[in-house]
Amino acid sequence: MSRQVKVSVIGLGYIGLPTSIILSNSGFEVSGFDINKNVVDKINSGTCHIKEPGLDHALKKAISNGLIAKNTVVESDIFLIAVPTPVSKNNKPDLSYVESAIDSIIPVLKSDNLVIIESTIPVGTTELMRQKIFKNRKDLLGKIHLSHCPERVLPGKILIELVENDRIVGGVDERSTLLSCDFYKTFVKGNVFPTSDKIAEMTKLVENAYRDVNIAYANEISMICDKLGIDISELISLANRHPRVDILSPGPGVGGHCIAVDPMFIIDSCPSYSSLIRTARNVNNKKPRWVIEKILPHIRNLDKKEISIVCLGCSYKPNVDDTRESPALNIVRRLQKIKSNKNLNILLCDTYVNESDIDIKINNAKDVVNHSDIILCLVKHDEFLKIDFDNLSSQGKVIIDTCGLWDYRVN
Repeated sequence: MSRQVKVSVIGLGYIGLPTSIILSNSGFEVSGFDINKNVVDKINSGTCHIKEPGLDHALKKAISNGLIAKNTVVESDIFLIAVPTPVSKNNKPDLSYVESAIDSIIPVLKSDNLVIIESTIPVGTTELMRQKIFKNRKDLLGKIHLSHCPERVLPGKILIELVENDRIVGGVDERSTLLSCDFYKTFVKGNVFPTSDKIAEMTKLVENAYRDVNIAYANEISMICDKLGIDISELISLANRHPRVDILSPGPGVGGHCIAVDPMFIIDSCPSYSSLIRTARNVNNKKPRWVIEKILPHIRNLDKKEISIVCLGCSYKPNVDDTRESPALNIVRRLQKIKSNKNLNILLCDTYVNESDIDIKINNAKDVVNHSDIILCLVKHDEFLKIDFDNLSSQGKVIIDTCGLWDYRVN
């Protein structure tokens, strides 16, 4: 495939922006589209609206190579859709962003265009979008190509993993699959595996449901161990000495755009056959409430009119700024709403997260931990690893560790 083709990336978020940058720096003529004018203006000025190692420098290079962000979709050869796919309040997949993306490109589609959906979607969605296009553009029937290629990257390593990771590509027909594979092979160093659209869709869902189940097991064991007075850190260390056991580290729940959401797509599609996946979701959703229940007795027992609770971290995982579905942020907001006869001063520390994005003041951990009554460890950011928790504990501070900053001590 010639790299002189025009590529439009629809959605300039955590996946769309890095992908646009990589494609531009790989020699493609790239236009990025986003409905948020502030995002478009920032990108065109050379400023990233998300934090990701190396992204700022790579963006400036991409702009010099011709990358431009727009609010209006333009004619292209390839359209790559990377918009959110959340779940609704009743845990149903919300495909409105994907549908809007398809609606935006329908007027400018032409014969032989390739449309690739990278957004995580329920099984059958790629085919539904194909039908949507042909319903509105009967002149394109059999003349365009459509496939699904799910992203599978780790925040903090997105620029690396978009290139290095293997990709699964599934088209609605053989020609769509072939063209999509040829496209990814121009910039992906990992293997590119061709398959059907349904298998590609299900692969991403199964991967994240697998991770969700494994995390749920660790979280459930941590709650059991707390009830039985067992050191969960030592237990996991010893259990993992078995050559075929690899228990993950427990935490305050599960967050992020993928693991906390994607299993619901499977549950919604096949509710009668997904009891294990549903149970895992329930366990991980329960964990933030359990953390709050561990804090309440300490609030009641402290003989002070005003109690300071320092919350360490609010992103959904260490060393990133992403707060989507974050259990840590969930816990902080719950604490802020607690009704008590005591005055609770909730102090949040997280240098990765912009306080304007969450509407909560961010404090410096060094300035507040020594003046706190309760220290709640929620995210294992590198910045918190230097805190001397043993010394703080000897001063009478209550330390509730949910993420392994102080050996998973929840007491």
